[in-house]
Amino acid sequence: MSYTPPEEILDKYAKVLVNFALGGGSGIKPGEVVFLQSPLSALPFYRALRKNIIDSGGILINGLADDMSGAAKYFYEHANHQQLVAFLDKYFKGLVEQVDHRIAVIAEHDVHELDKIDPKKIMLTQKSAKPLADWLNDKENIGKYTWTLALYGTPSMAKEAGLSEKGHWRQIIKACYLDKSDPIAEWRKTSKEVQRVATRLTRLRIDKLHVVGKDVDLHITMGKKRKWLGGGGRNIPSFEVFTSPDWHGTEGRIRFNQPLYYYGPRVQDIELTFKVGRVVRATASKNQKLLREMLATDDGASQIGEFSLTDRRLSHITKFMAETLFDENMGGRFGNTHLAVGKSYHDTFDGDTKKMTPSLSKKLGYNESAIHVDMISTTDRIVTATLSDGSQEVIYKNGQFTV
Repeated sequence: MSYTPPEEILDKYAKVLVNFALGGGSGIKPGEVVFLQSPLSALPFYRALRKNIIDSGGILINGLADDMSGAAKYFYEHANHQQLVAFLDKYFKGLVEQVDHRIAVIAEHDVHELDKIDPKKIMLTQKSAKPLADWLNDKENIGKYTWTLALYGTPSMAKEAGLSEKGHWRQIIKACYLDKSDPIAEWRKTSKEVQRVATRLTRLRIDKLHVVGKDVDLHITMGKKRKWLGGGGRNIPSFEVFTSPDWHGTEGRIRFNQPLYYYGPRVQDIELTFKVGRVVRATASKNQKLLREMLATDDGASQIGEFSLTDRRLSHITKFMAETLFDENMGGRFGNTHLAVGKSYHDTFDGDTKKMTPSLSKKLGYNESAIHVDMISTTDRIVTATLSDGSQEVIYKNGQFTV
């Protein structure tokens, strides 16, 4: 019989998402519409979230999906082309217009369910759904939509991480402050520090970054009117400080010592080489073909969309979790760096995001893609910033920020 966390823990977890993570750290307001997406594997958590949304005055859109019967595998094995690319624009336009917030729960009954599915089929479906992501991004940019992600541990996910089910959940509980009497108060303190660092980095007016270590020698151009972001509850947990640089100015190489799970298969020992902003060489010791197919999804899939750093002093995540949401926030000895290829975040624009048009986005070097795939390294590195006045400053060393 699989492990289920105590109701008290799940209730605390739900309160963090509903009353802190949504609303950019302020929670939902009575009468606001919340789209709750959860797989059946996370049913106990879904029930706790549903209860707390109702208790907080929210109006609920239910999105409970079957991940326990092989439904996703059956779809990709049997769907025809029309079914793979179908996009119900009228339905999704109505959803986007109606929704104020979204909670998405990550839980997998079988981590490897889609291992033998042709990844091109999955990418085709994802590309077809890009308008939905664009519409939600537009609504977020004008301050009328917030979202958050959270993890519910399953036996399959624990096994993949090499942990017992209770050990896997111990990481979730510690990382999300669910072992504290008031997790939301803890998140507010953490968010305040993360935002302090992000504000300090933005005020430095950085032109370029140089990331150096045993596994990396990478130059990144920040781009005009950029800011750093962090905190505020977009993901739970989240300890990272990140930005979306001008993709054109990425040069050099980086190796990722943490594996990537892309639609099931494990991609191991990834190394990317960038030239004039694009990945010109991509290798992996396992599932290299899948990696290269991912980078060829569309024109922006081989270009940088995000650069992020996590301070080891903040994160309580000490174990590999086989899930990007946690692994990109890992603390440990050297914190972590993660880089995403694919879509940029427009809210890293240091200006009025309501004025972010497609032409301005392109001019500023924000990347566009149907994908946004994070790749993670926890090895030691030094990050040096070249400032607008030509001076240099180390902003990250020994797994922690120096600002």
